[in-house]
Amino acid sequence: MPDNFKIPERIMSVDALRGFDMLMIIYAGRFFWGLNRGTDIPFTQFLATQFSHPEWFGFHFWDIVMPLFLFVVGAVIQFSLNKRLDKDLSKSRLYRHLIRRFIILFILGWIVQGRLLNLDINEFRVLCNTLQAIAVGYLAASIAYLHLSKNGRYLLFVACLIVCALLLTVPQVPGVGRSMLLPDQNFALYVDQIIMGRFDDGTQYTWILSGFGFTATVLSGLFAGEIIRSNLKREKVAWYLLIIGLAGIALGLIWGIWHPIVKKLWSSSFVLLSSGICFVLLAVFYWVIDVKGYKKWAFFLKVIGMNAIFAYVVSNTINLPAISENLLFGLEQYVGEYFSLVTATGGFVIIYLVLWYFYKNRTFIKV
Repeated sequence: MPDNFKIPERIMSVDALRGFDMLMIIYAGRFFWGLNRGTDIPFTQFLATQFSHPEWFGFHFWDIVMPLFLFVVGAVIQFSLNKRLDKDLSKSRLYRHLIRRFIILFILGWIVQGRLLNLDINEFRVLCNTLQAIAVGYLAASIAYLHLSKNGRYLLFVACLIVCALLLTVPQVPGVGRSMLLPDQNFALYVDQIIMGRFDDGTQYTWILSGFGFTATVLSGLFAGEIIRSNLKREKVAWYLLIIGLAGIALGLIWGIWHPIVKKLWSSSFVLLSSGICFVLLAVFYWVIDVKGYKKWAFFLKVIGMNAIFAYVVSNTINLPAISENLLFGLEQYVGEYFSLVTATGGFVIIYLVLWYFYKNRTFIKV
């Protein structure tokens, strides 16, 4: 059980970073694709490409969105669990909370991408969504926080990376041969297809064995949260986050020479690289907001971040740009190829107004 400590106030930089991630998910991708559709010049083509995933190997900016979501979840584990421990909750009640959150995230994942709302068992997908990756990583990292020492959690992080690497390179895949970090030739995909059968998501993404990588990513966020909530001076906290982030990026790139960076497999090199970038982003946000005190600009992001799960689910289940198109269709004759950019912006305005209303009324939807 972790030692008791005085719970500090909310860290605004963490809320803002969560909001930044949600902004990327619910708006930025559509914005840059719409911008490129209107201009179709090399620069906007490059930006649009950065908001798509590479076919297999490599890393685009869009690849940081999902790891950052998991990372921020990890960053608040210490605060949320110690808050409950301070209420003297029994272990059974605490575990009921963890399992309840795990189940809700899984169900929301089914609603968003698991085709649950189709009400057709033949179209249902068991594992297929970021929220389910969060559920797995959150549960494992929370248990680790409750029962392992700080050094034990570090060892668990390293163990997850090693297990990821071994499972993707050592086993034999029937009919293929030794597992390789290639499409349709890796052990992780084979395990998914064997266990989930017709309920597999049918893509090249892997989920079951990638749970080790999801856990490592959430743990990296937990480590960042522990640094922020330590007794270090704020300036030192920012520097620690930055140095660790740069080291993670370097290790990920070096390890990627022998063990390629593949998001679809959540390879250990991908974990190191993406976690390093998350540390750097948090360092920048923390330095600007919590060290230098420039907070007013971050209110826009905080509004989104305080209801992140709600924003994610709504933006992925309701076609907000289509609603915007029904309202703004008259503008198409004036903006031409930029109309998709207009509808994307209109859709974002709709969800943001809802989030702003929730924030003003202190309505925060949690799971």
